[in-house]
Amino acid sequence: MGEPTVTPLEGRDQALPDPVTTAPRQRRLHRPRSPRRPRLWFEILLLAVSYWTYSLVRNAVPEQRAEALRNADWIWRTEHHLGLAFEESLNHAVNSVTWLIVSMNYYYATLHFIVTLTVLVWLYRSHPGRYAATRLVLFATTAVALVGYYLYPLAPPRLMPGADFVDTVMVHQTWGSMASGDLKHMSNQYAAMPSMHIGWSLWCGLTVFALAKLPWVRILGLLYPTATLVVIVATANHFWLDAVGGALCLAFGFAVARVWYGTLPYALPRRVPPKGQGRPLLPTKA
Repeated sequence: MGEPTVTPLEGRDQALPDPVTTAPRQRRLHRPRSPRRPRLWFEILLLAVSYWTYSLVRNAVPEQRAEALRNADWIWRTEHHLGLAFEESLNHAVNSVTWLIVSMNYYYATLHFIVTLTVLVWLYRSHPGRYAATRLVLFATTAVALVGYYLYPLAPPRLMPGADFVDTVMVHQTWGSMASGDLKHMSNQYAAMPSMHIGWSLWCGLTVFALAKLPWVRILGLLYPTATLVVIVATANHFWLDAVGGALCLAFGFAVARVWYGTLPYALPRRVPPKGQGRPLLPTKA
């Protein structure tokens, strides 16, 4: 019998991936981050520094009055072309009811901060596993809004020359918006696009709707951004298209959190798993 012959598998070495370098590196790059337990002192410091930085950057953006007024005129003409230029009519209708417009002035000035902080505290206490990811959505939303303020200065309707909008804070002498009255010099007057009143209120509303247990609380979550839209338009602080800009910024925030954590914040486990266990296969229900 002749000697057996062995035929080598040509190209075998080239076909096999490098198990040492390639696979672990890909796993590291594509591994979603696991939620960590939030620390109270760090969160308070982070929120304080973040809001201070946001205010500093927002107010440091050049006001660019002429460009802001041109952009406002373009927005107003575009809304007329769409047949949806209802801001002036709503502004006058609500301004004719004194108790209503005064309430809206205080709503605009206060709830923007109060409700957002309340939802953050609720998340920290009741949903610590979802807190960091949901907070990331809010931070990313606000960060991209700063880019909008710089690239697209926009005057609010109440500052448009020749228009018939009522500056409700000035007329009714209420303590209100940082953009009107005695406080107007402390805030950039021409940073109306996008509207963070809408961006933040939508963030609050969607978070409450997704995670709250009681049906009536979930309904309130949806009503809050709806009421905020009415307020920002009735007080002539924003066009409705500014609200669209705020919603787009929020969508960007959710996209950032989705990439960073590998899922939407509300799908994460409610509690942070103990160290060493990693993320559970199925998220726990609220």
